[in-house]
Amino acid sequence: MTEEQLKSEILRLKKEKNAIIMAHYYQTKDIQQIADFIGDSLALAQRAKQTEADIIVICGVHFMGETAKIICPDKKVLVPDITAGCSLADSMRAEDLKKWKQEHAGYMVVSYVNTTAAVKALTDICVTSSNARKIIDSLPKEQKILFGPDKNLGSYINSVTGRKMELWNGACHVHERFSVDELIRLRSEYPNAKVLAHPECKAAIIKLADVVGSTQALLEYAKKAKEKEFLVATESGIIFEMERLCPDKHFIPVPPEMSEKYDAEGNLIPCACNECNYMRQNTMQKLYDCLNDEKNEIIVDKYTADKARVCIERMLNLSR
Repeated sequence: MTEEQLKSEILRLKKEKNAIIMAHYYQTKDIQQIADFIGDSLALAQRAKQTEADIIVICGVHFMGETAKIICPDKKVLVPDITAGCSLADSMRAEDLKKWKQEHAGYMVVSYVNTTAAVKALTDICVTSSNARKIIDSLPKEQKILFGPDKNLGSYINSVTGRKMELWNGACHVHERFSVDELIRLRSEYPNAKVLAHPECKAAIIKLADVVGSTQALLEYAKKAKEKEFLVATESGIIFEMERLCPDKHFIPVPPEMSEKYDAEGNLIPCACNECNYMRQNTMQKLYDCLNDEKNEIIVDKYTADKARVCIERMLNLSR
């Protein structure tokens, strides 16, 4: 099928099956264009809880599908590519967290949403980059906290709240590899540009940033700012939405330390974009296939889902 035929068929199937298509900002342009709703992890969770659709298609990565299924156990939740993982979620297994908890009696476990359902089931409260500071600030000052799996987000939250949370040694493979040297060069080339950075970035990038926030927060800042140029240190998929909402502004992606794109002969292709290879596993063809065949359904066993729902509901309640 052509791209237009795929789009037409996806729209037909969505209406026929009473489905909603939800996409993360890090998806490709064509998927963002066809989605009913685009948002960050918090917004996707909030929207999933509100939907009256029978089928929820999550165009993101596996843990996002799990989160939607946990929140909406009566809905059928599908993902275009069931193998689309997450470097953060993969860095902490449930058995790892169980051992860490045993070594730190009396500590509360705060887990980033980028975790598996099994890890969430062992978690006291879940956070996203949008609400982590607010939630940590709401906890008693004397409360000892284990924070995982993102050491960069945890370090940033420690720095802005004065906390001394114990941090798991995990990191997002995208945000970890932004080039400090390239950002310094770009700041010189675009002296009037504001640097927008996600808190999953390493500390050296955060120090160079004018604004640090979730994808949604960076988008909102760009919409309201008087400045016309921005250096963007987060997954480059967000730039599509930034350009759509701010057509009069210029967004320059901060490049990674090394491009990971290769041609058919295996030669490295120079690339200024920092893309999540997991997010990019989803395609329009896979979106059509999963909706047409209702395949790649997310299944979370009831025991795990019931336990994990507690920390997600706490997060959603504190995020209102």
